[in-house]
Amino acid sequence: MDTLKRRIQEDGRILPGKVIKVDGFLNHQLDIALLQEMGEAFHQRFANVEVDKILTIEASGIAIAAITAQSFNVPVVFAKKSESKTLDHETYTCTVHSYTKNRSYPVHVAKTFLHENENILIIDDFLAKGQAVLGLVDIVHQAKANVVGIGIVIEKGFQDGGKLIREQNLNLHSLAIIDSIEDGVLRFRESSLSDTKGSSL
Repeated sequence: MDTLKRRIQEDGRILPGKVIKVDGFLNHQLDIALLQEMGEAFHQRFANVEVDKILTIEASGIAIAAITAQSFNVPVVFAKKSESKTLDHETYTCTVHSYTKNRSYPVHVAKTFLHENENILIIDDFLAKGQAVLGLVDIVHQAKANVVGIGIVIEKGFQDGGKLIREQNLNLHSLAIIDSIEDGVLRFRESSLSDTKGSSL
């Protein structure tokens, strides 16, 4: 998705550990017009599958999941990273590891919001090691529901999350795949929609 790639080039920053900071438009301050364009792109990509609900994880995935859900006209469910007094006692639970925060934590989805045989589209902002997405896949399977697709805004192609997910024959689509970051130069994977160009951040 060219618009997203340009925005990453213009406003993204590379932090130590090859962490990509895009909080100016994706996961702190939100560019709603860009989010709408991304949501429509996901809707086009997954137009051939039936979607009953969209599943994401708090907090950064909620915005793009909600915008995408507007195109599908379906509800959004987000996995919670902490238990609260208002969370149902009956939950689907798994443990995920955060690459950026370097810690593991349990996530929960109330059983009242995921049902057997529902068709679930997973949406998230980043894919690195794949632990968050695979955790959501596990939760869907616990509910005996179906993962019909996985939509990612930015995939780090130089890490193994995408490979792990594709090896499970899951329908993964990423709007931008970054194949390498070397000496401040970020390189996107070629696609049929855009050329691969290195860009310095």
